[in-house]
Amino acid sequence: MEKENLSVVLHSQGDLRLEQRPIPEPGPNEVLLQMHSVGICGSDVHFWQNGRIGDYVVKKPMVLGHEASGRVVKVGSAVKNLKEGDRVAVEPGVPREIDEFFKSGKYNLSPTIFFCATPPDDGNLCRFYKHSANFCYKLPDNVTYEEGALIEPLSVAIHACRRAGVTLGSSVLICGAGSIVGTATVLFFVFPVSDLSADRLVMAKELGAEFPLTVKREDGPEELAKRVEGLLGAQPHITIECTGVESSVQTAIYATRPGGVVVLVGLGAAMTTVPLLNAALREVDIRGVFRYCNTWPIAIAMLASKKVNVAPLVTHRFPLEQAVQAFETTRQGQGVKIMLKCDKTDQNP
Repeated sequence: MEKENLSVVLHSQGDLRLEQRPIPEPGPNEVLLQMHSVGICGSDVHFWQNGRIGDYVVKKPMVLGHEASGRVVKVGSAVKNLKEGDRVAVEPGVPREIDEFFKSGKYNLSPTIFFCATPPDDGNLCRFYKHSANFCYKLPDNVTYEEGALIEPLSVAIHACRRAGVTLGSSVLICGAGSIVGTATVLFFVFPVSDLSADRLVMAKELGAEFPLTVKREDGPEELAKRVEGLLGAQPHITIECTGVESSVQTAIYATRPGGVVVLVGLGAAMTTVPLLNAALREVDIRGVFRYCNTWPIAIAMLASKKVNVAPLVTHRFPLEQAVQAFETTRQGQGVKIMLKCDKTDQNP
């Protein structure tokens, strides 16, 4: 095994470095992974550019990355479910204690949860990384490493659908057309997707969105809501808002039919002005989403069955040594999902 552990480390706002770190030793219930594919998330870029997301502030150097897959190279003494050589997808959130949220199956809401690349916890954008064996999931032979890494954004979409109560026949409006939207797109049959980027709308169309809607910055929320209704012939049952932009949240509320559901996935400003009375008088439920829980097994089953295809979302690939360039490409809004390849001996998907 290599002796070096090249890692992508954020030291402070705007200060992103490639540096060597020690290869960690797994504890009794952990495995050491040789990382293979790690996607760059918008939150990684946000931490890099702003040094914080809400109350999560970068106060010390932190390894980025949480959309990941890799190969087991060492197992802890108490690990029974994995062995050396297993290919796995990494669920980045690991409960630190058996609290009320863990007991109720909502461990994502635990205030003490460990989460990759959320201050002060290190992520997995590196050559070697240790993680709880219980939150590493074996990949079937017909699921690639990149698909394994994309389970993370797919999980956001699955969790949002659960929160929204999406069922067969639901009409769904999705605001935004990034990677989370892309993974949400493959879960539905018919719905409109709106975005400022024409390229991302093309991707959404290829993945199955029936009514891509190009948005102009000067478009008003109520006007956009009427355009959505005109496209569908009726207001959607559910709107999944993935941008966090105030005007888009307003559009989501205006567009959703009475008795419908708006799910807020995107993270925006701490204080946002919304037409709350409009929602209340029409009994439109507004529900939040915080990451995901209990989604990796179903996501793996979806990918293995080939009923869900997330592979087209990967538009750029960079070796780990070019991580800074990859982050800059993401910051510029190029492509949909940019994947970093961490294993020098295997740069394949």
